[in-house]
Amino acid sequence: MKSKRQMRIIELVSQNVITSQEALCEALAKEGIKVTQATVSRDVKELNLVRVPAGDGRYKYALMPGDPSTVYRDRFRRLFADCCISIGKSGNIILVKTLSGAASAVGEAVDGLNLDGILGTVAGDDALLVVVAEEANPEDVLVTLRKIAGL
Repeated sequence: MKSKRQMRIIELVSQNVITSQEALCEALAKEGIKVTQATVSRDVKELNLVRVPAGDGRYKYALMPGDPSTVYRDRFRRLFADCCISIGKSGNIILVKTLSGAASAVGEAVDGLNLDGILGTVAGDDALLVVVAEEANPEDVLVTLRKIAGL
């Protein structure tokens, strides 16, 4: 799935020194995501990744400077909508059921949206717990998440 692959690319370049598209292909392959260099090239362009000094004389891929929640907001929303099956709540905890294997990417999407009232997320394989802050109304957060997911 393109959205999941692109979310993983964002995570990889944020957490590692990825110096080339070939290195990005190799990192994805280690995680069981088989892609061609041409596909990675398109992903790099769509994600607006830039090359910045790595500090050791090399250049690495990075997110465009600025707030990634602004740059990638539409992509996060699309991923969230594509992968969510159901959303419910109990107290200040919201449970998001996702496609198998997608909960981590959906959690990254929720975190990347920087929605008011969300303290944090914890992901499993096909379920995501969203913890609502004490001062926020869990029902409002639930309505917002359902709206984004199209549920």
